[in-house]
Amino acid sequence: MKETVSIIIPVYNEEKNIPMLLEKIDKVRAGLGRDMEVVMVDDGSQDRSFEVMKECKELLKGIAIRLIRFKRNFGQTAAIVAGIDNAKGGIVVTMDADLQNDPEDISALLSAIGEGYDVVSGWRKDRKDAFFTRKLPSNLANRLISWYTGVSLHDYGCTLKAYRKETFDGINLYGELHRFIPALMSWTGARIKEIPVRHHSRKFGKSKYGISRTLNVILDLVTVRFLLSSSKGPMQIFGRMGLFLCFGGFASGVATVIMRLTINMNMTGNPLLYLSIFLMIIGLQFMSLGLLGELNMRTYHRSHKRKIYVIDDMV
Repeated sequence: MKETVSIIIPVYNEEKNIPMLLEKIDKVRAGLGRDMEVVMVDDGSQDRSFEVMKECKELLKGIAIRLIRFKRNFGQTAAIVAGIDNAKGGIVVTMDADLQNDPEDISALLSAIGEGYDVVSGWRKDRKDAFFTRKLPSNLANRLISWYTGVSLHDYGCTLKAYRKETFDGINLYGELHRFIPALMSWTGARIKEIPVRHHSRKFGKSKYGISRTLNVILDLVTVRFLLSSSKGPMQIFGRMGLFLCFGGFASGVATVIMRLTINMNMTGNPLLYLSIFLMIIGLQFMSLGLLGELNMRTYHRSHKRKIYVIDDMV
């Protein structure tokens, strides 16, 4: 028997798009021949989105629709997490509510999951957005994220993705980390594939993206890089930086002494002496930060009972 599919849709001020979206999903469900549910999360919409969702639930009897509404706007990551926590299916598909993602691509995502992949990410190869304000920044961001995380994808920002639900075990999402899910899951050994998907121009409403969100993504990218690296231990990260700085300070100190002995340069007037002291102090601080990080990580793993490895098989 095929696994149930849970379609998770974060919603924010999309009252005009919801009926058409659910009708398209219902048609896709009929052609898949498997159980499907739709979990819609209203992320504090200020229009009639939630009322429209309830109306559609009453009209579309052929598809199981469950609705969640937030008290206020918590963001797309929170909406996706709420959907995952309440999803009953073994396979989770996330998509936007603005009709720019095409529900007909769900079949292709599920086919790739059936090939043995744990994460299948959509790639809006022919993206229908403005070039300078949306496509160009997105392309640059995707290259930066791929390089910075080591997980190469053309389109991290595409919400249309499919996952095996168990791959979310041990993954803690917050901020804008939903777009980095494939990179975070790579740490657990998840098998990841990217496939081209269709992308349509927005018909109703307006985009929720702005420069403030871009800045949040950049900051979260630093967090993701740290999370991917911290499995080696904070001391190995900050300790290496500390040792490098201390070595620089030591080298600068040696140069100061050599200059005093060879050209009789006054040490107290030599800027290399102050550079040496500065680098040594900063280096020691980084090493201390690494030790504190080790203590915090040990406390975290013990309190959350999270292991620092993932078992693939046991015989």
